[in-house]
Amino acid sequence: MIVQFAKWGNSVALRIPSATLREAGIKEGSSADLSYENGRIVLTPVMRPRRHDLAELLSRVTDENVQAQAFDGPEVGSEVW
Repeated sequence: MIVQFAKWGNSVALRIPSATLREAGIKEGSSADLSYENGRIVLTPVMRPRRHDLAELLSRVTDENVQAQAFDGPEVGSEVW
């Protein structure tokens, strides 16, 4: 695919077609590592770990995957059961 560099303020920008971004799993605001290697410009998406939502994680707990109680000894302080 041939793309064109264009002036953007004091810089030069490259428009990446939305289909290519979708295919790569990249959205507006995403970060990427830009490098020049062996005569090529290489753009590598930086995938940040997904932030977990407690409610979403707890919604996945079922009777089949819930863990048994881990501590079975006598109370030694002010544990709340």
